This record gives sequence, structure tokens and C-alpha cells, in this order.
Amino acid sequence: MSDVISSSTASASANQALSNATASAASAALTSTSSGSTSAALNSLTSNFNTFLDLLMTQLQNQDPTSPMDTTTFTSELVEFAGVQQQIDTNTNLGSLISLTQGEETLQGSAMIGKTVDLNSGTLALQNGSGTIDYTAAEANEPISLTVTNSSGQTVFSTSFDSSQSGTNSYTWHGQDNSGDQLADGAYTISMQGTLGSASPTNVTFTTLGTVTGVINSGGTIELNVGSLTVPLSSVQSVN
Repeated sequence: MSDVISSSTASASANQALSNATASAASAALTSTSSGSTSAALNSLTSNFNTFLDLLMTQLQNQDPTSPMDTTTFTSELVEFAGVQQQIDTNTNLGSLISLTQGEETLQGSAMIGKTVDLNSGTLALQNGSGTIDYTAAEANEPISLTVTNSSGQTVFSTSFDSSQSGTNSYTWHGQDNSGDQLADGAYTISMQGTLGSASPTNVTFTTLGTVTGVINSGGTIELNVGSLTVPLSSVQSVN
């Protein structure tokens, strides 16, 4: 009788170990992609699997010889453990693939160093006392107003001029404030508005130009240094 009780207890413990192991390991496998997370998930699975095997051996040793345990049960449990391990291995390989891709993107970005890029950014990098803006005018001779503010939100320069043509135009700011004093190189916020006839001012679409001075990998995101301005690689519209 004691052997039968031991067998029943071991079987229940083994099943509980399986439930806890597969739940925690599967959750880690499905939610983690970093090498550290997948390594922790695999270690957890290994620990739980070893516990399961110990309980299984105890169950086999104490089973009722006249009524041996059905092997189908623990075979299916072993298959479940194998399935979870495959999920963890898949995430490990995915993490490696992501790392390789980020490395390639960094190399691609480094090729832009020294090149002039057109950025989808509302901030202009003043470099060597100059910064250029490409803007889109609704029609030729459209009145355009430009406002430049510093990092403190103070307006340092403002002007109005007429666009030379319909479509893409360029304007170069030479880094001087409204008093004619030269400002330090840095990142400045740009605002442009256009007015057609007596219509109310509307925002003008524009991009900023700058020379790439560095490339960084910030938490898996490739970013470019354009002077003191830092922008994601995805903001690059063209490279000149």
C-alpha cells in the first residue's frame, strides 16, 4: 500500500512540476528576445526539467508492479518540455539576427559621415556658422516667414521673404541673430509659414540640411550626429 501511495504522490508532484515549468519557461520564451533573457529562460527550463526527471524516476521506482504507469503520459510531458526549449532557442537565434542587422545598419550609417543629408526634422544644425533649409512653396513669389528659436525657446532670428519658384526652394541662414551678431553652432528650432493673397498663414513643409559627423547605436536604434543635432537614421530623406 505504501508503494502505491508513494507512486501517486510522486506522479502528482511530477505533473505539478511540469505545469509550473512549462508555464514559466513558455512565458519567458514568448516575451524575451535579448540574449540575457533567453539564457535565463533556458536555465529555468533546465532546472525544472531536472526536477521533473527526478520525480519521474521516483515515480517509476515506486510504481505498483501489478499496474505499471502508462508511458504515454510522461512521454507527452517530455515532448512539451522539448517544445518550450525550441521556442527559447528560436528567440536566441532571433536575438543574434537582430544584433547582426544592427551591426550592418551601423556600418551603413558610417558611410554617411562627411556627407550632406536632407533631414525630415524641425531642427536645423548650425554648422560652421551656416545652415540650409529646403522648403516647398505653393506658388512662385509666395510670401514666406521664418522664425528661429534656440534651445531655451527664445526667438533669435526672424525674417520674411518671397519664394523664388513654385515647389522646392532653398534658404540659407548664416547664423546671425536679429541684431546681426553671430550665434554659436548648435541645434535651432525652425518654423516656416506661407501666405497666399489675403489667406491666413499656413505651415510650410520643409527639411533641413546638414553634414553627418558621427553615427551611434542607441539602444538598438541607429542615430546620426549632425553637428550637435542627433537624429534617427530613418529621418534621412536623401544623401548628397
